[in-house]
Amino acid sequence: MTVRSALRRTVAAAIAACAFGALGRARAGDPNVVHNTDPQAPAMVYGRFDETACLAELTRRGITFMIVAEARGVLAPIRLMSPLHGVTIRSALPARLRNTSPLEILDCRLALALDDFSAILARYDVVELVHLSAYRPPSARHWAQGRIGARHEGGLALDAATFIRRDGSELRVERDFHGRIGAKTCGAGAGPSPPTPDAITMRKIVCEAADGHLFNVELTPDYNRQHRNHFHLEVTPQVNWFLVH
Repeated sequence: MTVRSALRRTVAAAIAACAFGALGRARAGDPNVVHNTDPQAPAMVYGRFDETACLAELTRRGITFMIVAEARGVLAPIRLMSPLHGVTIRSALPARLRNTSPLEILDCRLALALDDFSAILARYDVVELVHLSAYRPPSARHWAQGRIGARHEGGLALDAATFIRRDGSELRVERDFHGRIGAKTCGAGAGPSPPTPDAITMRKIVCEAADGHLFNVELTPDYNRQHRNHFHLEVTPQVNWFLVH
């Protein structure tokens, strides 16, 4: 498989899997939207960072990264060069393609949230997070010079599909989440059905991240069929709400 064909196949699958408008869902009366009153919630803090402040925080945390010279639509594009809390975050592309693939680019602000998320994953003995996509380069033809994007076009969202544990076993969202479209994801009365050990672990991972306000948007298989095989994790700058479903 060539670099071009591998990238095309992976991006096409991810776009088909995650075509939605989360911002449009954050409307008054949606029971899955929580309006935040804590300006120090992690996702809120990260969303306010400019490029300089964000890169400084990555450096302060001792995270090894490489600045990407240019990535259309991304405020502070980087590539992670080492694991976060022992967790490698990567696409499903072959290893030989990852160092140059746009799929491995993240906005710095998302990288900070993923650093926090990786601390949760490490407690469940996860050593790799495999995603379907993160940054999706917008079309140059329809993208104004200097415009900063949101969600995948801004490198601010990641579709987590598989969590690989130290013993080699895998938690797969499509197989192990055990949700139901329209069901409540976290909180009282929520839970997987059937409640297998792996399903309970996956639910704990998602809900611990939600409780910690690491991402403004977390969408799971409970949201719709398009999310049956991944968790959409997103930092949304300059908003005061969280959507978990």
